[in-house]
Amino acid sequence: MEFDYSPKVKDMQARLLAFMDEHIYPNEQVFFDEIAANRAKGNAWVPTKIVEEIKPKARAAGLWNLFLPKSPRAPEGLSNLEYAPLCEIMGRVPWAPEVFNCSAPDTGNMETIERYGSEANKDQWLEPLLKGEIRSAFLMTEPAVASSDATNIECSMRREGDEYVINGRKWWSSGAGDPRCAVYVVMGKTDPEAPRHSQQSMILVPANAKGVKVIRPLSVFGYDDAPHGHMEVELKDVRVPVGNLLMGEGKGFAIAQGRLGPGRIHHCMRSIGAAERALELMCQRLNSRTAFGRRISEQGVWRERIAEARCMIEQARLLTLKAAYMMDTVGNKVAQAEIAMIKIVAPNMATHIIDWAIQAHGGGGVSQDFPLAYSYAHQRTLRLADGPDEVHRNALAKLELAKHMAHSKEVEMPITRGS
Repeated sequence: MEFDYSPKVKDMQARLLAFMDEHIYPNEQVFFDEIAANRAKGNAWVPTKIVEEIKPKARAAGLWNLFLPKSPRAPEGLSNLEYAPLCEIMGRVPWAPEVFNCSAPDTGNMETIERYGSEANKDQWLEPLLKGEIRSAFLMTEPAVASSDATNIECSMRREGDEYVINGRKWWSSGAGDPRCAVYVVMGKTDPEAPRHSQQSMILVPANAKGVKVIRPLSVFGYDDAPHGHMEVELKDVRVPVGNLLMGEGKGFAIAQGRLGPGRIHHCMRSIGAAERALELMCQRLNSRTAFGRRISEQGVWRERIAEARCMIEQARLLTLKAAYMMDTVGNKVAQAEIAMIKIVAPNMATHIIDWAIQAHGGGGVSQDFPLAYSYAHQRTLRLADGPDEVHRNALAKLELAKHMAHSKEVEMPITRGS
C-alpha cells in the first residue's frame, strides 16, 4: 500500500500552505470584523470584501475548483484522494474554502449539476458557479418532519404542462442567506403513490423565482454564519420549467446518494483540518502558560490528551483517505460503508479535540479571542448535517450484519440533509 502523497499533491500542499500563511491567517479576524461592521450598519448579509479580494489570488495561484473530478468544465479538478489533504488544509479556517471556490454547499451542488443536469442546466448554472460569480443552496430538510428519514419529505412538486409547481417549507438551507445565491437544488415529492424510494425528485429553482420567500436565518449555537446563513425558506406555488428537473422523476434518492457521498467526505476532510488546528493551538497554549509552579504542558493529564489527540487525528485521516481512494476506484456505492464510518468518526473526533483545546485555553477558549468556540459549533453541527450519527451507525450496522446473513439484501445508505 502506498501511504505517501504524489509529487503533484505535495507541491500543491506546499503552495496552499504558503497561501494560507500569506492571505488567510493574517485576515482571519479581518473577516469577522468586517461582518461585525456590516451588522452594526444594519445588514450583516453582505459578501465580505476581504474574501472577494483574495479569490482572484487563489485562482491565479492555481488553487481553484480543486474538488470536482473528471469534469471538462473544471480541468483543474482533482480526484477525491488528491483533494483530501488540500481540503484538510482549507478546513483549518471555516471561511477559507470559499476563497478557493471549494465551499459547501456549492461543491455538492456543482457536482450534482455536472453529473445529473442537462447541458442547458450546466450552461445556465454550473458555469457561473465554477467561475465564482454566483452561489447556491441545497433545500432538503423540512421543519415539519423528521428529515433524517428523507422519505418523510413533504414538499410537493406537481407537474402542470411544461412546468413543475412547487409547494413546501424547507430549513437549514445553507447558503440561502447570501445575496449572491442564485439557484437552489430542491428535493421534493413528485409522485406520492410511487414506491417509497421513487417518490422524490430534485429540481433547480432560481432563487428569485416568484413564490420563493426566505423566512428567517437559523443560528447555530448563537452564530448566524452571515453572510452565508442557514435559512428557513418557503416555496409557494413556485413554477419552474420541466427542463430544470435533474435526471428524471423519481430519481431524487439516486441523485442524493451521488451528491452526499462527496459532500460527506469533504466535510470530514475539513474536520481533520479543524482538529489539527485545535491541537496546534492547544499545544501552544499549554507551552506558554504556568500553573501551580510549572508549565501546564508538563502536567500529566495534558500530555495524555495531546497523545490521544494525535492518535485520533491520524486514525480519522487514514480512514478518510481509504474512503476517498475507494470512491475514486470502485465508486460511491461500493464505498458506502467507508463513507458512513468517516461521517461518524471525523466530526466526533474533531469536537472531542476542540473541546480539549477550549479547556486548555480556559475562559479564553469560549470567547471570540480564539477560533475554537466557532470551530466547535461547526463540528458539533456536522454530527447532524448530512445525516445524524445514529442514522449512519444504523446503516453501517446493517451492512455489517448483511455480511453474515445467507441471503442478505443490499442495504441502502441514508439520504438526509446535505450542505
